[in-house]
Amino acid sequence: MSAFLHLSSELQESCKTIAEEVNKAGGRAVLVGGCVRDALLGLTPKDADIEVFGVNSDKLEEILRQKFKIIPIGKAFGVLKIKHLEIDVSIPRRESKIGLGHKGFKIEGDPKLSFAEAASRRDFTINAISWDPLTNETIDPFNGREDLQKKVLRHVSNKFEEDPLRVLRAMQIAARFELKVDPKTISLCQRIEPENLPKERIFGEWKKLITKGTVISTGLNFLKDCRWIQYYPELESLIGCEQDPQWHPEGDAWVHTLHCMDAFAHERINDEKEDLVVGLGVLCHDMGKPLTTFRDEDGHIRSPGHDIAGVPIAEKFLRGMTEEKTLIESVLVLVETHMRPAELYKTQSSNSAIRRLANKVGRVDRLIRVVSADMQGCPPKDNSAFFEGLKWFEKQGELLKIMDNAPKPILLGRHLIAMGLSPGSQFKKILTDCFEAQLDGQFGNLEEGLKYLKDYLKNHNIS
Repeated sequence: MSAFLHLSSELQESCKTIAEEVNKAGGRAVLVGGCVRDALLGLTPKDADIEVFGVNSDKLEEILRQKFKIIPIGKAFGVLKIKHLEIDVSIPRRESKIGLGHKGFKIEGDPKLSFAEAASRRDFTINAISWDPLTNETIDPFNGREDLQKKVLRHVSNKFEEDPLRVLRAMQIAARFELKVDPKTISLCQRIEPENLPKERIFGEWKKLITKGTVISTGLNFLKDCRWIQYYPELESLIGCEQDPQWHPEGDAWVHTLHCMDAFAHERINDEKEDLVVGLGVLCHDMGKPLTTFRDEDGHIRSPGHDIAGVPIAEKFLRGMTEEKTLIESVLVLVETHMRPAELYKTQSSNSAIRRLANKVGRVDRLIRVVSADMQGCPPKDNSAFFEGLKWFEKQGELLKIMDNAPKPILLGRHLIAMGLSPGSQFKKILTDCFEAQLDGQFGNLEEGLKYLKDYLKNHNIS
């Protein structure tokens, strides 16, 4: 392997320089972890981790400062970051479990560790591969390359269970690289409990699943197989939630959600913020079904109002992982409105109704992406008729120029002042009424708006 073929020229040059300088001092520097894995997969790593053997932390810092500006991250155990470059350099470390959770470890740097000892602390065999940029040697004590070729995700040792976050890492890595999790790893994960993992670490793994997962269903099914789905009851309740086979031949609400997530993954736009909002919207869109599903007199399975009922359920799920208020609100409105485009098409609703929906969701394009994934989540059903309705809705959004932003009020406070009014409590009602009229299509530009405002003030005897 020549990992340099998949590194940027700047990273390539810097990694080689570090390896050469360490070699002069009697040590050996190797690339480790995700950057090696990605290189083996033919991907281009955005960052690099280097592990230095045979040199203590003080000497390593001295070596690096001769060529680079560095930032000590964890000097006690020899972790240094190269300033302005995505490169972390460290000496091998021992980790001992001393407490609960992801941070409950005693970490000690030890440059005398063997490659196998150093790699044994890593999570998966595919992340325990090292590569020497000077000799082009691959060091693979746990047969990670073979697992990568067989597309298997396997833990390195039973120390894996000491860090509960690794279960969620398995979830997102399996989805990103389309890997089958080894049965022994699944069994090990079944014994692990979350141990009060911090929200930000939990959400970090879910974020990678949503924004990077190639086959997201693989990660979610792993969560089910290792029984960690119990810690996400809003998702667990989808399992076994029946759907009418006329509309959902694919199976229950869980299977439907898996298909939807894979469809979403195929249509990501590589805008992390937008993909995260939409992906979470797709994941949560049917959380209201278990609460609303019943069989009617004709034996049909129905879930009326599941869109509205799903909002507080989805909110509980999201708040269990993040406190990002804007993100949560953006997702919840997609859950609430994911049935609306079909309803608007069915009734051939007016531009006013479409503007009002756009004003509610903020970005129509997000809603369109959620609905698209929802429609694709029903194989082998042909949903071409529904896609016709979605295309109609998208066309209306484009014509009204509300695809990526909500309608903005044309009339503002300064226009009322220009009409001779003094700022006061009445401003809010006047501007609200004017905006409602704008959404109804009674005016569409400033000239028309000012005329409307003049008539409004006259009709309401306001001066």
